[in-house]
Amino acid sequence: MSQPHPDPSAQHPSRHLGASLSADDFKTLFRGHPGGVAVITADAGDGPVAMTATSVSSVSADPPLLVFSVSALSSASAVLSSAETVVVHLLDAHDLDLAKLGATSGVDRFADADSWSRLTTGEPVYRGVRAWVRCAVVSRMDAGGSIVIAGHALQSHVERDVEPGSPADALVFHNRTWHRLSDASVIG
Repeated sequence: MSQPHPDPSAQHPSRHLGASLSADDFKTLFRGHPGGVAVITADAGDGPVAMTATSVSSVSADPPLLVFSVSALSSASAVLSSAETVVVHLLDAHDLDLAKLGATSGVDRFADADSWSRLTTGEPVYRGVRAWVRCAVVSRMDAGGSIVIAGHALQSHVERDVEPGSPADALVFHNRTWHRLSDASVIG
C-alpha cells in the first residue's frame, strides 16, 4: 500500500484550507453527478468476489490504465486489496440485474453457476455483459475509508459494441437511481 499523503496545509504552512465538507454535503454534491456502472470481480485464492462500482475511470490509453475505488466496508475489499488481477465488467442497461446483484449486501453473487465462468487465467467473469477487461493491479492507495486501485489492461472482450456518438443503452447511476441513456437523452 502507498503511504498516506501528508496534510496539504503542512506542505504550505501559509495556506489555510478551511474545514472539510460534511459527509452529507459531499454526498449531496455527487448525487447530481452521474456515474457509469461496472461490476468488478476477483479471486485471490479463497473464492470469487464481486462488487458494483461507479468509480471506474480510464486514465491512459498508452499504457492502457484504469482506476476504481472500493470502500473498506465492502465485503469484496479484502480480496480486492490483495488480488494480483481483477476483471472490470463495463455494463449497459441490459446488465441491470448484474449491477443490482453486485450492489446487494449479503447475497452469493456467484450462486447462479450458469451466469459466470473463469478465464483460463482463473479470474471470475460474468457471461453476456456489454464488455469486460482483465487487468493487472499495478497500484493501490489508501484514500480515506476507501482504497483506490489502478489496473493495467491485459485482455478484453466486447459483446455489444458502441457506435461513436451513440448512447447505446449506457447504464448510469444518478441521484440514487439506475438510468438508461438513449437517443432521447442526446442533447448535443
